[in-house]
Formats: sequence, structure tokens, C-alpha cells
Amino acid sequence: MRLLICEDEPDIIEILTTSLIAEGYDVEGAATGEELIKMFDEAPPDLVLLDVKLPGMNGWAVLDWIRARGDCPVIMLTAFGRVADKVRGLSRGADDYIAKPFKLVEVKARIEAVLRRSSPAGERQLLEIDDARKVIILRGKEVTVSPKEYALVSLLASEPGRVFSGQEILSCLWPDNRYATFQDVQKYVYLLRKRLEDDPSHPKLVLTVRGFGYRLNNWSPITLRR
Repeated sequence: MRLLICEDEPDIIEILTTSLIAEGYDVEGAATGEELIKMFDEAPPDLVLLDVKLPGMNGWAVLDWIRARGDCPVIMLTAFGRVADKVRGLSRGADDYIAKPFKLVEVKARIEAVLRRSSPAGERQLLEIDDARKVIILRGKEVTVSPKEYALVSLLASEPGRVFSGQEILSCLWPDNRYATFQDVQKYVYLLRKRLEDDPSHPKLVLTVRGFGYRLNNWSPITLRR
């Protein structure tokens, strides 16, 4: 999932970018409304975090620009925390409104909630894992996978959203093979994405958390049947 952050405070952009990348999002920051519009035009994001007080074109004008071009989810992230400001933002089409100072855990939770609400039911990833039959069902259709691929997706689905390290995955998939390496993990992540993702080069279900490992997108409906 690609997120754009429009914020004139570099420290806030850095904090949010680092934290959200660790959650598996693809994140870019813009310091002005004009810069965000250019990035938006080049590649529309899945969600925008938007400050109100910006140099040049302010956040309200950017929000109007985004709304004139579609329904991309927008969360206002601003120091203007009065009820009247929140009502103004929501009335102009914002999907949510977070007042500064904020806690990262709240921002993450609100992003996931907005993405769940904004994703049309037909486009949502719906993954079912029937452990009794060793079957994976994606959007109502059975997907053929190898035993290792099945073990990998079952591990990730056991705690959606949790990041599993390469070592944890190695221990689960190759418990008695001391010659298995992280390259084997990467291989099976690649193969699993080919089975499950619409575009394996831009995964939305099996996510990489750089420097930490892999996780399943935890805003996707996932059912694990034992």
C-alpha cells in the first residue's frame, strides 16, 4: 500500500515514514501541497496523510483538489484540534481527522480502519486457509500451493499483522535442516506472492518489512480454519 504524507515539519515526516515503512507500507513525504499534487499525479496513492498548515497551497485546498479527482482516502493530521476544525475537515471530504500531538499507534490504527472502509468489498483480499484439507482459498477460489508455500502462509496467517523474522520462518519451514538459508525464505515468499498477488512486484497481501521480516496485511479479511 502506497501512502503519501504532506507535512511541513521534517521531523514528523521522518517519524511517520520510519514507523509506517516498518509496518510494510510504501511511504513518501512532501513538504508542500504543490509537491504532493505532483507526486499524486505521477502515481495515485492508496491513502494521504495531510496537514492543514502548509506553505503556499494549504491543506484545505489540497483536500479539495484530491476530492475533485476521486475518492482517495485522506486523513487530516494537524494542530488544529477544535471541534469546528474537525467538522470542517470531515465536511469537506476527509475520511478521518487526527489532532497533534498524536501517538503513532493511533495513526496506524486509523490508517488501517480507513483502508478497510474505503476498499470496495469486491477488491478486498479475502484469504481462507482450511488446515484440515490443506487448502488455500483466495476470493472464493482454491489456489494450488506447495507444502512449503502452505506452511509459510499458515505461519503468517496465525497472527495477521505480526512481523515474522527470517529466522522464525526458517525454524518453522525447515526445523531439521541446518543448511536452509534466508535465500530459501525469500524464494518461497516470491513463489507465494506469484500465487496470491494480483501484481507480485507490488504485493498487497504478503508484505516485506524492511530489516525485520514479513507479515500478512492485517487490514485484509483472513480466516484460518483448523
